[in-house]
Amino acid sequence: MSLRFYDTATAQVRDFVPLVEGKASLYYCGATVQGLPHVGHIRSAIAFDQLTRWLRYRGLQVTVVRNVTDIDDKILAKAADSVGADPAPGVVPDEPWWALAYRFEQEFARAYDTLGVQRPTYEPRATGHIPEMHALIATLIERGHAYPALDDSGDVYFDVRSWEKYGSLTHQSIEDMQAAPDAGPRGKRDPRDFALWKGHKEGEPDTAAWDSPWGRGRPGWHLECSAMVTKYLGTEFDIHGGGLDLRFPHHENEMAQSQAAGHGFANFWMHNGMVTFEGEKMSKSIGNTVSPAQMLEAASPRVVRYYLGQAHYRSVLDYRPTSLQEAAAAVERIDGFIAKAAAKAAAADAGPQAVPEAFAAAMDDDLNVPQALAVLHETVRAGNTALAENDADAAGQALRAVLAMTSVLGLDDAREAESSSPADAALDALVQDRLAERRQARAEKDWARADAIRDALAAVGITVEDTADGASWSFA
Repeated sequence: MSLRFYDTATAQVRDFVPLVEGKASLYYCGATVQGLPHVGHIRSAIAFDQLTRWLRYRGLQVTVVRNVTDIDDKILAKAADSVGADPAPGVVPDEPWWALAYRFEQEFARAYDTLGVQRPTYEPRATGHIPEMHALIATLIERGHAYPALDDSGDVYFDVRSWEKYGSLTHQSIEDMQAAPDAGPRGKRDPRDFALWKGHKEGEPDTAAWDSPWGRGRPGWHLECSAMVTKYLGTEFDIHGGGLDLRFPHHENEMAQSQAAGHGFANFWMHNGMVTFEGEKMSKSIGNTVSPAQMLEAASPRVVRYYLGQAHYRSVLDYRPTSLQEAAAAVERIDGFIAKAAAKAAAADAGPQAVPEAFAAAMDDDLNVPQALAVLHETVRAGNTALAENDADAAGQALRAVLAMTSVLGLDDAREAESSSPADAALDALVQDRLAERRQARAEKDWARADAIRDALAAVGITVEDTADGASWSFA
């Protein structure tokens, strides 16, 4: 085994050697729960779920932490907008900020579960870790890397010029950076200094402030992650992940404040690419967004997961109107083989099998899912050939390999209850009735009637395949 991953900090693919033999520690940024999940959130979760599954398949004991940012400027603004609001989709009149955050946190959990994203080992909320944040701020002030605001606002800032490595994650100099947008420059030594603690301001809810040595207030966004990851994974851990859009300023600031506090912090930084719409950035202002909920209305969870997880995690994933149809066709080919092979292959129950070497090599090489999927589909084709040649042993071996690969990719966990739902049971019963009629027609040598039944099924997208064991059906 030789795992290799791309490290954003060094801008190169490096050998992955866990800090603790036999174990791996992963932290990836969860949601700021101000609204419903978008496809970027879900793609990121699926990418790091694939990584987690592969590390575990490779025999590592993996601890996964995914945070919930449940206190933030945007959350407070959304709650303020609900004051006196008329009931509308997504708006609860006079909803407290903490209730809004919890409501949307549940929406994220529902989306993750539906799409087969395994629950993390720990999922801490920012509001539950205020003492750890105070301790980190105190350490930074003591080490000369942070200071209370110069305008008595109660803010505390990180002094970016005090840390000579600032900018090293994103490979840029301080002079090329814009001012930090989290507060005005009046109380800062440098406009680029970012907030570790935000003093309570008039008009903000009293419930959104905590006592601190620097006055009542709340934590800055970047500070939250550093405090939480340190509590659950220690001051040095294996992998920090998140979307590409988080590299700056969020991850740059996380790394700076943590290392300035004397922490080794992340050994690897891994970032997943964005999702675009026909080559353009998704934007509500131009109306080219598509939500996970919309995708799930158009396709099954397994198809949506397949689509969102099919590209290399570092590449851009482009959505087109036909994307889910193409993903559905791929999933149906896999499922069609599994169904036929499970019914026919004598070796289907011979127990689990390791994934093919080519699949493993692809996943070891910076989680190359596209190449791994190519191996999966090639195995499906080989299995279908074995079925056509009545080679039950080869078909069974292919079936076990396919099941091993779909499990590693999380496609099995995204399998909804569709296979046992009343609607599907009813559909199968109706199709089986038609196939029974067709068998009777063929027995009576009424070929015209048998062909008419097959053609009627084909007209609604159902393919009938005749084998030595009888007819089977699948979606075309």
